[in-house]
This record gives sequence, C-alpha cells and structure tokens, in this order.
Amino acid sequence: MVTRETWIRIIKDFQEFELPRLVERDLRVEPDLPVRRTISIIGPRRAGKTFFMFQIIRRLLESNVDRSRILYVNIESDLLIDCALEDLRRMLDVFYEVHPESKKQKVYLFLDEVQNVPGWERFVRSVMDTENVQVFVSGSSSKLLSRELATDLRGRTLPYYVYPFNFREFLRAVGFKTEKYLSSSQKAMLLNLLQKYLRGSYPEAVLFEKEREKIMKEVFDVTVYRDIIERFKVKNVRVLRLLAKGLVSSTYFSIHKFYNYLKSLGIKVSKNTIYNYMEYFSDSLVLYPLRKYSASYRAVEQTIPKIYLVDNGLLIINGVEDTGRLMENLVFSELLKKGFTPNSNLFYLSLNNKEVDFIVKSGGKVEQLIQVCYNVEDFETREREVSALVKASRELNCNNLAIITWDYEGAEKHDGKRIRFIPLWKWLLEQ
Repeated sequence: MVTRETWIRIIKDFQEFELPRLVERDLRVEPDLPVRRTISIIGPRRAGKTFFMFQIIRRLLESNVDRSRILYVNIESDLLIDCALEDLRRMLDVFYEVHPESKKQKVYLFLDEVQNVPGWERFVRSVMDTENVQVFVSGSSSKLLSRELATDLRGRTLPYYVYPFNFREFLRAVGFKTEKYLSSSQKAMLLNLLQKYLRGSYPEAVLFEKEREKIMKEVFDVTVYRDIIERFKVKNVRVLRLLAKGLVSSTYFSIHKFYNYLKSLGIKVSKNTIYNYMEYFSDSLVLYPLRKYSASYRAVEQTIPKIYLVDNGLLIINGVEDTGRLMENLVFSELLKKGFTPNSNLFYLSLNNKEVDFIVKSGGKVEQLIQVCYNVEDFETREREVSALVKASRELNCNNLAIITWDYEGAEKHDGKRIRFIPLWKWLLEQ
C-alpha cells in the first residue's frame, strides 16, 4: 500500500523537480487531443521514454500550463514498490487535495513504466471517463497495446514509439550540425561519427561514451532479468541465456535446430517453451524476428526468421563485430524508427538462393526493395546484390530499387532496371 503521505511527497517533489538537459527528439506528440485518448509511449528499456515525457512536459510549461496541473510519476520508484490499482486511485485524490484549483482545469498525468501496476488500464479508463485529465503512459512491453489493453482501453489509445537515437538525434546529441552541402572536412567528420553511430545509439551510451560498454551490458542484463525473467517468471534461466546467445549470434534462427542443440547438451525442454521464451524477447522490444515475404500470411509465419536487434550496441557487447552485419542491422533499426512494422509491411526475400535484405510494403503492395552492402567496389559482391534486386523486381513488379552503401553514390541500369546507390549517411538523414 502506498500511503497518503508518500503520494504527497511524490507530488510535492515533482513541483520542485528541475527538468534535465534534453536532447530534442524528432518525434512529436500533440498533448491536447480533440478526442479522449490515452497517449502511449512505448519502447525498449533505457531508449529515452522518460526523457521524452520530460520533453512533452517542458513544452507544456513553455505554453504557460501551470506546473500544478502536471503530475509525473515513475512507477519504478523505490517509494512505489508493490504499487497497486487502488493506490493509483488514491494518488489522484491526493493530487486534487494538494492542488484543489486544478480540479476545475485540465490536468496532465504522466505514468512512467505503467505496466508494473496490475490492472492499471482500468484506472486510466476511469480517469478518462470521469475527469478532465490527459493521460500519458509509458512502458517497455510490446503488449502494452494488446494483451493489457484487450478490454478496457482497446481503441482508446494513441501509440508513439521511442527507440534509441536516430542519426539526426545522434548528431544533435554530439553537437554536429547537418547542412545540405558539406566541405571535405565536414564530410570526413560525418563519416567518423557514422562509425561511432554504427556501434549503437542508446542515449546514455552516446552521452557517456567512456562508459558505453558498461551501460550496454547493464541494459541487456536488466532487460533479461527484469523484463523477461521476473515479469514472465521464467524457471529455466539456463535455457533462456543459451537462447539469448543463440539469437544474438545467428543471422537466421531455427527453433527446431536450437531444440536439437539443447538435446545434444542433455537439456530437456519442450519446443513450446522455446517458442514462449523467444516471444518474451520480442515483447521486451529489443529483438525482432523478420520473416520472409510471401503473399500468404500462413506461409510468412512458417518461414525461418532473420534476427535483428533494436540497437547495434546490444550486438557488440555480445561479440558481434562484423561490419556487414552491423550495417544491415542498423538499416533495420532505422526502418523501425521510420515507422515500418516487421512482418506487417517489412520483410526479407529469398528467391532461388538470391536474397533481398528488405521488402517494404505500402497500401498492400511492394513499394521498395532494399539491399545493404558495405563494399560495392568488389565485383562479385556487386553482381550478387544487383542480380537479386533485378530478379525480385520482376517477381514483385516493383521498380523502386536501392542499394545502401557505406559511401558510394550513383544510379545505374541493369537489365533495364534502374538501381539507386545511396550512401548510408545520406539515407539515414532522409526524412
């Protein structure tokens, strides 16, 4: 139980809290909606959801909203251990007691990591129905908009996704100003920064670069322990850790092969358990299985997925240093940040041993085919990437073809198909 005195302390502390220095995120949220909707801020742990809430709060204050009409609550505070549904209800009563003048005005309520309170969605629904309150919730679970909201808030939320810095935000954080035209020295500096960006862009790791490895290991460990083992009450921790190692080290991942691998080690576990554990990793928003494109939904689900992580820093702390894989994973994570959804409008394609890294769909049809290639100067590599694009272009009736390179730019025709070669840094900066 959270006492009245504790809530008063939290409410009063926020009134005195000085908002930290913020790296402006590109994501924009309108805090005053014309309809009653809860704004859900979703993303992996430590990706910047809390600071994004602070960014919204700062804008409210700059638009002359009095601080007494704003309340931010971090549910993971040590003051709120075992916070329950009835405690949230008590919180709002105490808030109006401390700020009675706000009862007649619109209030902005921010609940950070809300999934830690069982039944929180019932409280939010009640507030939306009975009070003049705009609610913002954040969470580190992909289920924040599905399982938890299946009844009480279905269709009454607006989701916004916060990921580690995109390239523009990263450059903003390190103080590099982008311009349309670059001098030789600016270009050299930009490519140097791109090398750093290739190693990950979690905000803390960018801002405290000397502690990067320590920060990323902590992010990974906390994700595994708190968001997976504790939340889902995982019993076979050894299998979970072996699965984590297998997923990170694999480009493709077959549960059947992993099951046989465990069997060879004398570890008894059902395939259903492995499927569940893999789903837990996906739920934590750090790992994404990308499936092969097919016109049939059933066929898509039966394909062996390629494994991508939300940030290259998580690959590097697990021993992955291959530049080609890091570059491909980076393009995947940027497609996430651009709003594409794996296995909905984003896939990979394999045709007769020819592979296209990314298939992008829009409006029910294939919109773009993308290859990622670090070195297109190598003839065999270029031929492989180009021939796969041309074949897929004919199969899928798509002529928007791109190869993302490290720094080569141009446009070429191959077998009647125009292919655009675009440097990674330029593609990253495209809106």
